[in-house]
This record gives sequence, structure tokens and C-alpha cells, in this order.
Amino acid sequence: MRFMMMVKHAEQQGLPPKELMDAIAILAEEDVKAGTMIGSGGLAPVAQSTHVRISKGELTVTDGPFTEAKEVVGGLAILEANSKEEAIKLAKNFLQVAGDGECELRQLFGAGQDTCADVAASA
Repeated sequence: MRFMMMVKHAEQQGLPPKELMDAIAILAEEDVKAGTMIGSGGLAPVAQSTHVRISKGELTVTDGPFTEAKEVVGGLAILEANSKEEAIKLAKNFLQVAGDGECELRQLFGAGQDTCADVAASA
């Protein structure tokens, strides 16, 4: 099963401390070697983002900065886990290294993966 882990935290000014980035890099390397992480990355600040929307057939594109939020999605990882419980364990391990924040886990669906209907039927 694949999961997307979205890491939410307070919007920061500048890069995280080198010690934190090094610790996260070590954890990521371990997870890649274990086959539990497919890919990951941090995200640029919200001020550098762009919203693309469609409403009633009208497309709009708006560049940041946007109204400040207390928490933003600051990074993501694609995880490979045998169960939701295993994905939760991986998220807990990440937060133990990263510190304050939260992770949102969402199962990914696609070719060869469970479908939304399969998950709903088993719930």
C-alpha cells in the first residue's frame, strides 16, 4: 500500500537548522534502504506558491504570497507500507526527528493499488 505523508508545521522564515536537515536526511536514507520511502521533499515557502483554480468554468491563476496561515504543508513523502498502522509508525518516526508539527497520511490509489471502492467496502 502506498501513502502520501504531508508534513504540516508553522511557516518558517529561511531554511531549517543544518542539524535538523542532517537528522532528517539520515532517517530518509534509512527508510529508502528499507524500501518504505519511495520519495520525499520539502516545499518552497507559501509566498512562492501559485494557486490555479477553476470555478464555474473560469480559470484563475494567482501568485503568492497569500494570507498567512498558522500551519502550512512544508514537505511530503511517498511511503510504501504493508498497512495503515505501518504508515502511522513511519510518520511517528519522522516526527520524533523533525519535532513540532503534524503529518497527514492519505492512501494513494492507482494501477495495481486498492481503489476507493475497495477500501470503502472493507471498512
